[in-house]
Amino acid sequence: MDKIEVSGIKVYAFHGCMEEEGKIGSDYEVNVSVWGSFDRSIQTDHLSDTIDYVHINQVVKEEMSLRNKLLEVVVDRILFRLFKENELITKAEVGVSKLAPPINGDVERVTVIRKKKRSYYSSLENQ
Repeated sequence: MDKIEVSGIKVYAFHGCMEEEGKIGSDYEVNVSVWGSFDRSIQTDHLSDTIDYVHINQVVKEEMSLRNKLLEVVVDRILFRLFKENELITKAEVGVSKLAPPINGDVERVTVIRKKKRSYYSSLENQ
């Protein structure tokens, strides 16, 4: 199984449980890993036969722009869209980090990571 990583996507967004977080926002970093087969794209050299990392970046930016209280929800939305919009992805992992979170301490980041296989989201769509 082959893998593409899109690392260090920088985004300014407005997630968080506190009302102030929704108003002032903060810096985030998103890391995405997706697995699939590159066998066809290696033969054809066509973008349509592989997993487009430009599309991955676009999905991250769009989903990060929609406010949620919990990063868990944002991570899950990103995963859902990746599977929905690219049939070549068989497994994916998304990590969203809030940089310098407001938690009364000297903390560099808090990260939520979720890894799922396509079958997980396929089963949810069939319910």
